[in-house]
Amino acid sequence: MLTFLFLTFLVATIGCSSATDTSKEMNSTEKVLNEDLSKYFTGYEGSFVLFDKNKNEYTIFNQSKSQKQVPPCSTFKIINSLIGLETKVLEDENTSFKWDGTDYSIESWNKDQTLKSAVSNSVVWYFQILASKIGEDKMQDYINKVNYGNKDISGGITKFWLQSSLKISPIEQVDILRKFYDYQLPFSKRNIDIVKDVIVLTTENGIKLSGKTGSGSKPENNAPESKYINGWFVGYIEKNEDVYFFATNIEANETAEKSAGGQEAKEITLKILKDKNYL
Repeated sequence: MLTFLFLTFLVATIGCSSATDTSKEMNSTEKVLNEDLSKYFTGYEGSFVLFDKNKNEYTIFNQSKSQKQVPPCSTFKIINSLIGLETKVLEDENTSFKWDGTDYSIESWNKDQTLKSAVSNSVVWYFQILASKIGEDKMQDYINKVNYGNKDISGGITKFWLQSSLKISPIEQVDILRKFYDYQLPFSKRNIDIVKDVIVLTTENGIKLSGKTGSGSKPENNAPESKYINGWFVGYIEKNEDVYFFATNIEANETAEKSAGGQEAKEITLKILKDKNYL
């Protein structure tokens, strides 16, 4: 009878553990913890990935979605900036491109831009000029060296990252950020440090938050502005001598009530990070 009760308890305990902690080894050193964060993603197909550097541990919501490659949109500005600096198309964060007078609906785009302001305001036209100056051959070469997502720039030098041919998964985004932070990408320390500086978002209470949003849309009934269907927020937190890398992606179809853009992905991410006491 005692043996039966012990086995019953053991089975129940194992069943409960597998439901709440579906951890597994990603490789010999990195653990993956799957966590249900669905309450933050109502109305979206979404995924959240966080890597704790000191613990060498991933926390993932929606593992299958975390491995799905989708266009990076403006999160690619991190790599585009690095390539621009490495190829000397950009001298530093103050390199300026002139506004051509096009009247954009986003007012902050309607003026000359530096790398710093173009990242801060997510100015698409600045990075389209930058990509054109880099050229397809050098762009492809560096994307291959970085091993960025599917490495496909066939969508055209001014738009391959904009809901087009280039695609990357949330897991891959975090992997790129980890290598970026640790100077393991094929760029000089000087150039990586420049980009690290321009993606800093906040520094409060000893916590530094760095990151970049991205939003993708498709034309909707030929309207001048389309609903966002692909939203990103990627980056990292430096806190208490640890670094937490994260990537959030959300998707919604064009008929969905809610827009799935970078701002929405950022709001979801910040809510998760605050609720889990990372911020």
